[in-house]
Amino acid sequence: MGSETFRHQKNVERQEGIHSGRHIFMCDVCNKSFHYKNKLKLHLSIHSEERPYVCDVCEKSFKLLQTLKEHQRIHTGYLPYACVECNKSFSQSGQLKVHQRIHTGERPYACVECKKSFRHSGQLKVHQRIHSGERPYSCDVCNKSFTQQGTLKTHQRVHDGERPYICDVCNKSFKVRQHLKFHLLVHSEERHYTCGVCSKSFKGPNTLRKHQRTHTKGRPHTCDVCNKSFKSERNLMAHRGLPYKCDMCNKSFGYDSTLKVRKCIRNGDCPYTCNLCGKSFTTQSNLKVHQMIHSVERPFNCEICFQSFRTQPCLKSHQRIHSGERLYTCGMCGKSFRRKAHVVVHLRTHTGERPYTCVRCGKSFQEQRSLKRHQQIHNKEQLYTCGMCNKS
Repeated sequence: MGSETFRHQKNVERQEGIHSGRHIFMCDVCNKSFHYKNKLKLHLSIHSEERPYVCDVCEKSFKLLQTLKEHQRIHTGYLPYACVECNKSFSQSGQLKVHQRIHTGERPYACVECKKSFRHSGQLKVHQRIHSGERPYSCDVCNKSFTQQGTLKTHQRVHDGERPYICDVCNKSFKVRQHLKFHLLVHSEERHYTCGVCSKSFKGPNTLRKHQRTHTKGRPHTCDVCNKSFKSERNLMAHRGLPYKCDMCNKSFGYDSTLKVRKCIRNGDCPYTCNLCGKSFTTQSNLKVHQMIHSVERPFNCEICFQSFRTQPCLKSHQRIHSGERLYTCGMCGKSFRRKAHVVVHLRTHTGERPYTCVRCGKSFQEQRSLKRHQQIHNKEQLYTCGMCNKS
């Protein structure tokens, strides 16, 4: 072992502690050990709820004085840490370190479940909630839960109507900062987003993504084994492996949430019941969508024809009638559709699949509504009655 000299005795003691594995100061809460007493003192603030350091501008409080000083740079605009690659500046050294991984491509935090990697430990922590199903942040108005505190805060603006982000050009306001950022591109002539295939440039990332679908047919993520393509990286990961296996029927699934719903259906466990019609559902979100059937409220209005809808997805689907946009394309014949459900039904013309079967005669159909019409032949039901002569 090579010799090394130190100016201070405490540094000698620290170095000897490293070689011997001896750590002098230990946290009695989590057993983490430290070489210096002041390091332990700083660490103990993690376990304490006390926040003695308060910002005199916004009154936000912090556990550590150093954290307060870094926070105050938000108000002063002081950004001492600059990236040597792109000159972007930051108020904290840790922010710069994470940012530099954009240039290096480093993603040191990997998920043990699906091997997806991240630049920041916080991103991994949030991602892991997809697998665990944990949603620790709940809305106190509607009880809807979220994986991130920021998503909850944005959601709560649905209830209070707050739109804190205002465009200084046209005064249009937004609930989410990112929506304002995208909106400002309308007023700008800059086109920062360039297609890597044909070099055509666009103002915003969404416009670029829509354009890129013309090259990839809407499925940019391709399996390197069978060349099957998918719309999202998550769907590709699920295709490559089906890690979630049902212990009742041995069927495997790409997503943990799909397996949970499957088990609920098999067990007859549908805990979410509509208090108006008694229909039950496996998830709370499905119940909420169903309950809109009973409501006369239609809060989502089309700005072109003023037709109103119960849900925002229904409004978006309707708006494609005006725009002519057809996002969903058949991978076999290239025909495109406004709705995903229409593609699913259309694909059955190629595959010959007929999933809806009559229990009386065994005849099968491509669509559920075709099966219902057919079943009236057996039941001899006269469902439609004339209001003037009672003929059915």
